Amino acid sequence: MQWINSEKGVTNTTSTGNYWEGYAENYLYQQGLTKVATNFRSKVGEIDLIMKDQDTTVFIEVKFRKNAHFGGAISAVSISKQQKIAKTAAFFLQQQGLNAYNTACRFDIVAIEGESNPEIIWLKNAF
Repeated sequence: MQWINSEKGVTNTTSTGNYWEGYAENYLYQQGLTKVATNFRSKVGEIDLIMKDQDTTVFIEVKFRKNAHFGGAISAVSISKQQKIAKTAAFFLQQQGLNAYNTACRFDIVAIEGESNPEIIWLKNAF
């Protein structure tokens, strides 16, 4: 269950998600990636992070779980979620005058588990 902070109009899950997306972005920056966009939205879906890994555009889904119960963070990226991300990525590329045929791109998942000592699992080419 989520609660709404009426003073800020932000849900607890939204602020938690933003925190861990920033955490993942910082981690990927340390790995040599550069930021292109965050929370890119289309009518189909949203992509948490879009970054560049040298000449490759990387579309990244960030998932956080307090623990690995119920399958953990990686299993939370369903096939339907992957399809939404792929369609949103195609829209992003189209806006940039690009497409998947003339642009090196991949889809990664950054799974973060644990709050006090978080473990980061970075799956390149996850789907």
